[in-house]
Amino acid sequence: MTGTPQRALSFFAGGADFATLSEIVDVARAGLASDVRDFLDGGAGQEVTLGRNRDAFGRWAYRPRVMTGLGVPDTATSFLGIGLGIPVLTAPFGADGLFHPEGHCAVARANAAEGAVSIVPEGGTHAIETVAAAAPVAARIAQLHPMGDPANFAAMLRRIEDAGYDAVCVTVDCPTAGWREGNRRNRFDPDPAVISGNYPAGGPVALEEVFGQLFTRTEPVWTWAQLGERMTVTRLPWMAKGVLTAESASAAVDAGASAVLVSNHGGRQLDGTPAALDQLPEIVAAVGGRAQIALDSGVRSGSDVVTALSLGADAVVIGRLAAYGLAAAGEAGVRRVHQLVREEMQTILTLLGVGSVRDLGPEFLQKVRP
Repeated sequence: MTGTPQRALSFFAGGADFATLSEIVDVARAGLASDVRDFLDGGAGQEVTLGRNRDAFGRWAYRPRVMTGLGVPDTATSFLGIGLGIPVLTAPFGADGLFHPEGHCAVARANAAEGAVSIVPEGGTHAIETVAAAAPVAARIAQLHPMGDPANFAAMLRRIEDAGYDAVCVTVDCPTAGWREGNRRNRFDPDPAVISGNYPAGGPVALEEVFGQLFTRTEPVWTWAQLGERMTVTRLPWMAKGVLTAESASAAVDAGASAVLVSNHGGRQLDGTPAALDQLPEIVAAVGGRAQIALDSGVRSGSDVVTALSLGADAVVIGRLAAYGLAAAGEAGVRRVHQLVREEMQTILTLLGVGSVRDLGPEFLQKVRP
């Protein structure tokens, strides 16, 4: 028994004392008010797409190679020219102050410590400049919504450049808010302060001028041509977030996107869409080689990350997992999420017989027979 304390110490080194991701989720959910918990857990409509996102990962089985003689697997890669210690970015989930007062500042610090990168939200609790100052190594991509006054969109692009970001994430699947039954049932109405970090009360641009379209639906949805033209004012590469078809992926790249994020918004926007993972192969076939590809929606483990990379994603974006870590233990909770994801990935890569995440491909998967 003399080795037990040492082993326990190393097992939990560098993070909160959680042994599994499910423990983090349980602690986070237990500590949240019921309406906030429903907001985080829930999806749109009858939550059909929410379930499909998880079911999709179970339709794939691994094809391991044994006795390879390989060393410790390498989890490093890059995305949009940004180096990653693990192939993970954190999603630009808004209202982050609901989960922890430090919100995305804590997420970015955790990402910096563990080799992940933040996509920092436009509708967050803290301004993009504040998050960048908290962890410039990790706060590398900033999010925008293609709505509101184009002059403000251009002004935000200038702010993003001035704050030192390296890329922009444009969320294209959110011209209006999804029909979220749980939020409506709960009369969920959070303090606007949790989404107004970039548009504070009394500032030059009112919050409702930018995000009012999510609820009033009075203005036409932007076109790809309009978005492409409005992105020409920045020197930064951009990613279209919320693409689910080959047609949309091709349109995004034709409009100037350097990357696409295959996503159904975690099942929170249009219920009844296919799982994001199910759509990944057709999008890889359509734009692979012309643009980098990321995936979110339904990712809950290191195994899920490996599956997505094997199907052609260059990186994976985690939203709920990061938010659960934040709610469970702030910066330490998000760090532990990354540590557990990395440890599981390295275990799976070793058992698969893969030396690096960059070597993953469809040859390591097969469809599970019904």
